[in-house]
Amino acid sequence: MLTKTMANDQEKEAAARASLRFVRDGQVVGLGTGSTAAYFIQLLGEQVKKGLRIRGIPTSLRSRELALSLGIPLITLDDCQEIDVTVDGADEVDGQLRLIKGGGGALLREKIVASATKQMIVVADASKQVKTLGKFPLPVEVIRFAEALVAKRIAALGAEVQLRSDAAGKPYVTDENNHILDCRFGEIRDADGLACQLSGMPGVVEHGLFIGMASVALFACGSEIVELKKS
Repeated sequence: MLTKTMANDQEKEAAARASLRFVRDGQVVGLGTGSTAAYFIQLLGEQVKKGLRIRGIPTSLRSRELALSLGIPLITLDDCQEIDVTVDGADEVDGQLRLIKGGGGALLREKIVASATKQMIVVADASKQVKTLGKFPLPVEVIRFAEALVAKRIAALGAEVQLRSDAAGKPYVTDENNHILDCRFGEIRDADGLACQLSGMPGVVEHGLFIGMASVALFACGSEIVELKKS
């Protein structure tokens, strides 16, 4: 009998496998970060070994290391500023394809890559599909100098704010050497408005609300793949 974790992993892999049809020979491909994106990178590595010619732009040091270990040719945004397709996971996805991302700590690079992408494919297990964003705490990457100030201002918007810690109990440090505030708003009724408020706060480097960026979401529900497209 499958455990819940094993079933969840199988769904992640199934969603990642379904996304391969969006990748074509000769493309520049954004490589997401997180457990589902890691499945995609592994599967992409298999296709590269079979002769698929792509160039990847990873969204984190972790994804970069994984891609290099699999022989995927990599470039940076210095080499190319337009990405054909990006495959990435999400912590939550609503019916309008608005996302909460950043649970893995790579939201800044993920959003930069998404912003340069023609087609962003989100891969996830069915548990990530929600009616309203906000059950998952919203990550906000902050400059350390402004951390206390930003935390106070976000709390004033009604959130419970917590500094993210690493496994050793020290403040989590992002690839860009910043900290992350995990902000529990509960149901986010106006995601667009909140995104604007957070973007306008001095000291906020980036937040985990990805709005108007995803083109397609692929959810694995058991053996079935549910596809949600931008309306």
